Amino acid sequence: MDIKKPLPLLGGLSPEAFMKRYWHKKPLLVRQAVPGFAPLLPRAELFELAGREEVESRLVTLQRRRGKEAWTLQRGPFARRMLPALKTPEWTLLVQGVDLHSDAAHELMNRFRFIPDARLDDLMISYASEGGGVGPHFDNYDVFLLQAHGQRRWRIGRQHDLSLRPNMPVKILANFQPEQEFVLEPGDMLYLPPDYAHDGVAVGGDCMTYSVGFRSPKAGELAQELLQRLAEDAAEAVGEDFYRDPRQTAVAGPAAMPAALERFARQAVQQALKDPQALARALGETLSEPKAHVWFESGALPRGRSGVVLDRRTRMLYDAHHVFINGESYLAAGRDATLMHRLADQRRLSAAEVAGASAAARELLLAWCEDGWAHAD
Repeated sequence: MDIKKPLPLLGGLSPEAFMKRYWHKKPLLVRQAVPGFAPLLPRAELFELAGREEVESRLVTLQRRRGKEAWTLQRGPFARRMLPALKTPEWTLLVQGVDLHSDAAHELMNRFRFIPDARLDDLMISYASEGGGVGPHFDNYDVFLLQAHGQRRWRIGRQHDLSLRPNMPVKILANFQPEQEFVLEPGDMLYLPPDYAHDGVAVGGDCMTYSVGFRSPKAGELAQELLQRLAEDAAEAVGEDFYRDPRQTAVAGPAAMPAALERFARQAVQQALKDPQALARALGETLSEPKAHVWFESGALPRGRSGVVLDRRTRMLYDAHHVFINGESYLAAGRDATLMHRLADQRRLSAAEVAGASAAARELLLAWCEDGWAHAD
């Protein structure tokens, strides 16, 4: 992708200019970001997805009783009969990870790959009946909201008071203060940075909105995952030396922790982190790990001269020393590293590129195809 080229998707801004001026900073409304855009999945197909065990879905409904709002939240899967009637107002079906199940949705997400894949999360589709929404709220991540069908009215604002209404099944701001209001038509898109309050409601009938969201890991959770991965390799990295204390003296306070044992433990941890690539390797494996509900089916091996294309569910990243794919890491250097970087960036290799790979790289590509991580192209 030419990051200096203006894109209609970004209202005539180049990806470079958008990231500098708007990303993580302020909202951007783009009229006809995708001219003539229409739903990539019919409503019936979206409802069918919501009924599958491996698909994350939620149903948010609002009922008004004596001037009070009563919100409910249910988690799928949902058989069609479990969803409200289409004419029932003020309900919303949220279906996560549609890009994992639809090639068209996956291709739409690829339009946003001027942002690192390590940050790109998924494409969610929100179907709302008349008046449907999830209430005024904020997200801890960046989001692009692309209107696919019908109209949705968005009210947005810089919210300083982030307190939430108590005892609610969904996170709704207690004191929402909107500053701007827009009605989005099919093809229009609204970008919002993290913590920017917003409230979207279907107007004039039902609507569908596509949300492209980004991963924003919490520091504590990321540290926990990294330490778990580092711990798996710790025994091999540190060795099997036993603690020895031939100079230990007699003690009057037997419950006191020996200073030498503390030093031994500290040295063991430092030894586990001695490999300068250990942390980078653990990070790449963590960020390329598929979501828990994703699995792959064994695929057919390429025959003859053919290219390779990554499965839409495959997450592939790289750094200066490794390539990472679906939670696994491989050392890569030289021509093979260049080839694997191209596969990760372009998500496919031509037959000529595969033919020019080393025997070890071709063997790896074959194994990935057999695992269903990639396919013959």
